[in-house]
Amino acid sequence: MTTIDATTEQPKKIMNCGGAKLQNSGFRRWGRKSPFVRYGLPMISITVLGSVGLGHLLQGSKDIAKVKDDQEWEIIETRKALSRTGPVDAYKPKKISLEEELKTLQAKVDINNYEYKRIPKPNEGKST
Repeated sequence: MTTIDATTEQPKKIMNCGGAKLQNSGFRRWGRKSPFVRYGLPMISITVLGSVGLGHLLQGSKDIAKVKDDQEWEIIETRKALSRTGPVDAYKPKKISLEEELKTLQAKVDINNYEYKRIPKPNEGKST
């Protein structure tokens, strides 16, 4: 009886392997018949999923930037509020006019008195 059971188990294993081969070849045949399933569908799915993923990442970076901007505005607003009441003195720039700047530069540089200085040529500095 054990020999009969052994013989009946072996054909079952062969049939299971044969079924797997049939499924595998059917899948290959399906890819050959319609190239869209083999090439187009993966490309489109990668494109769509990639764009969704990148959109999610960019939205996160935008949220972080918005939080930073909000914090900076809060700091600026508190500084303005303190300067209105008096404890913080704001920066007071000096009143500068262009005429005054021109006069100071003209006092530093004398245009009428100058010396001629010869500029050496690039080949002159090298001695061979």
